[in-house]
Amino acid sequence: MWPAPTVRHALDASARLPGSKSLTNRALVLAALADGPSTLRRPLLARDSWLMSDALRALGVEVATVEDGWRVTPASLRGPATVDCGLAGTVMRFLPPAAALADGTVDFDGDPRARERPMGAIIAALRTLGVAIDDDGRGTLPFRLTGTGEVAGGVVTIDASASSQYVSGLLLAAARYEDGIDLRHDGKPVPSLPHIEMTVRQLRLRGVDVDDGEPNRWRVSPGPIAALDTVVEPDLSNAAPFLAAALVTGGRVRVHDWPADTDQAGAALPSLLSQLGGDVVRDGEDLVASGAGRIEGITADLHDVGELTPVVAALCALADGPSQLSGIAHLRGHETDRIDALAKEINALGGDVTPLDDGLRIVPRPLHGGVFASYADHRMAHAGVVLGLAVDGIVVDDIDATSKTYPDFAAAWERFVGE
Repeated sequence: MWPAPTVRHALDASARLPGSKSLTNRALVLAALADGPSTLRRPLLARDSWLMSDALRALGVEVATVEDGWRVTPASLRGPATVDCGLAGTVMRFLPPAAALADGTVDFDGDPRARERPMGAIIAALRTLGVAIDDDGRGTLPFRLTGTGEVAGGVVTIDASASSQYVSGLLLAAARYEDGIDLRHDGKPVPSLPHIEMTVRQLRLRGVDVDDGEPNRWRVSPGPIAALDTVVEPDLSNAAPFLAAALVTGGRVRVHDWPADTDQAGAALPSLLSQLGGDVVRDGEDLVASGAGRIEGITADLHDVGELTPVVAALCALADGPSQLSGIAHLRGHETDRIDALAKEINALGGDVTPLDDGLRIVPRPLHGGVFASYADHRMAHAGVVLGLAVDGIVVDDIDATSKTYPDFAAAWERFVGE
């Protein structure tokens, strides 16, 4: 139980973020499949990336700690191996297509909630490509993959409407398949498209031929994945609670080293915060957000940037007028059902939030203190701390959930609000 700090003055503070989880785990997988050693500088060093690095080590890859990062030396992947996915979607969905290249059995499992997260599309796709997987028909963790050291590849059609990670996972390993992959999506629109664009860019940076010129189709040619030393960008989604603090307190917040060109979902924060009534500008290498002392209600489709929803919803609960957030039905399959969880927790504090099939309707009401449950979900914890800035007596039940992508977040937050 962690009391969320309340701030009664306009903040003038700054934040420096850890590395991007999305980029770190993509870089780790690609480095493990590359044609030589690669060095990752400033990677995220948190639970999700430790799970990924441990999984790669279990498969025979050398991941060595060096100054300011990791040195990854590829090897022939092999089993038997056990992969603990924790609650990391990137591990449970990126690793099976790579592990299909291993010679031997690989057992995948994770946290209890991970066993509820949908995996059927990736399992079915790998079976179509000839990979043997035993999941007892569940379409979820746990399952056993039995690899032969190679994958034929070829044409595969999936429904990726539940997660863009299905597409990214298959693309990351596809160049190492004998025929590459011709991946087609058939279903409702794929959520979080910037994450697929991030995957495609990372592949091209390593010399992989990717054709994404046709909607809902990605063709990866077989060939080597070039080793690449890389510096990982800061995690922009982790900037959300810090930048939100400027609007809540009517203050000014600077986030250091904001990339000028990025595929991260957090790149949408300047636009969203501006709609909510903030003023967001670049200042050299940094991003600076200022609040005007009030927050405006918004109508926003967050389909492509769903991970920002918890903090945006917290701001909407503190706004001057109603808001409606849509396009986020896929959040029901994240670390928790974020739609129902946000409605339940904000309403328990006196709020008026209605969960919709694909979003949230939020009518601001006076809020009071109470326990804000995180559901072991880092983004839910972020929503709790943002509400705590304005509402006395909010206690986040599991602030350590933030260690998934931000080690020592609680201490960093306390220093930040104390500036």
